[in-house]
Amino acid sequence: MSIQTSVTPSRSVRRTPRSGRLDQAQMRAANMGLILRQLQLHGGRSRAGLATETGLSKATTSSLIADLAERGLVREGEIHRAGSVGRPGLTVNLDGRRVAGLGLEISIDYVAVTAVDLTGNVIRESITPMDVPELAVEVVLDRVAGIAQRMLESLRSAGHIVVGFTVAPPGVIDYDAGIVRFAPNLGWRSVALAAGLSERIGPECPEIHLENDAKLAAVAEYGAYADSEVQDLVYLSGEVGVGAGIIAEGRLVRGWSGFSGEVGHLALGPSELECSCGRRGCWELVVGLHHFLRLAAPVGDVVHDSRRSMDDRLEILRERAASGDERTLEALAAIARDLIRGLSVLVDVLNPRRIVLGGYFAPFGEQLLAPVKSALDERRMDAGSEVVVAVSALGLSAASRGGALAALEAVFEDPTTVPAA
Repeated sequence: MSIQTSVTPSRSVRRTPRSGRLDQAQMRAANMGLILRQLQLHGGRSRAGLATETGLSKATTSSLIADLAERGLVREGEIHRAGSVGRPGLTVNLDGRRVAGLGLEISIDYVAVTAVDLTGNVIRESITPMDVPELAVEVVLDRVAGIAQRMLESLRSAGHIVVGFTVAPPGVIDYDAGIVRFAPNLGWRSVALAAGLSERIGPECPEIHLENDAKLAAVAEYGAYADSEVQDLVYLSGEVGVGAGIIAEGRLVRGWSGFSGEVGHLALGPSELECSCGRRGCWELVVGLHHFLRLAAPVGDVVHDSRRSMDDRLEILRERAASGDERTLEALAAIARDLIRGLSVLVDVLNPRRIVLGGYFAPFGEQLLAPVKSALDERRMDAGSEVVVAVSALGLSAASRGGALAALEAVFEDPTTVPAA
């Protein structure tokens, strides 16, 4: 159940390519996928343009497009006028409104689920509050399976074909076994997450793949820069735990065991503070969500009420900050100081072109970005260490959206998995 991840050249998540010789059917499926990739990357093209760009003959290209159209994956629309002599052709575009990729994130305080179509448009999205660490694993699996099952039923009743399902827990994953090896902030060790959810959802459950939450959020964010020169990006998740999704030279970095990006456990906090991972002085203890909430409001304040959605609680604090509430602003200033310490390390080690602050950091861009940018600029040794810092526009659904995009890879790899309409 491994996702061998690459976000270049199509800025998407890919599984391991087939090896060995392809038979005629496999070759046709591969060429259909090639056309879909070209449309995904470059937008609408004429049949003649697609033939030229893919190296396929015009006759083969026309046959493949007809097959893709029968499956509802492409459509022909406006007249394409390229300035050449002769009858103009029609523009071929990705369609894919029939198909859906499903992504689900299990966070400490909530479960987010997102469905997207082949063009990346969000079809359905929801966030459910859930105090995951306080619940037994079996209870969490029961509730998460229920959320997923309701979403699957909703999509199918609307006529969508769900082609894949990616689940994003926070922690280290055994990709082949579908197991969460270690998620300290959930209190999980060796949890058979993929099998547990699949059994509960039942035989209609799509095959489940696992990927770390911050890594999938990085994939979703990276897709927003499809028309830019950004090839090196770090996404920093602002949750109870803090992790990084790292994209270097257009490829998602996992490390040999999938452990890359566990930056929240860098020794950048006070050594007397003990982390749930077993170490002391972890960075997330001073920049994580729970620490921010403690700094920003007293015990008993509404922002500590786990029954309320995290979006609502963060909006309350955002409004307080905007109105000049002294305690909230002091809390954000403290977070900014500790963020700078860790981000300086990431800039020096990884040399990203862009850093995206996600999770709870995003609503407070007005208070966090200026001091962070100023401090990183002051530490810049030369133009080569310049970095652009931005906040995520995806909010708490970044990882689930990245998971949904990853789930669509099955179609790009083999469009024949989608039946004719």
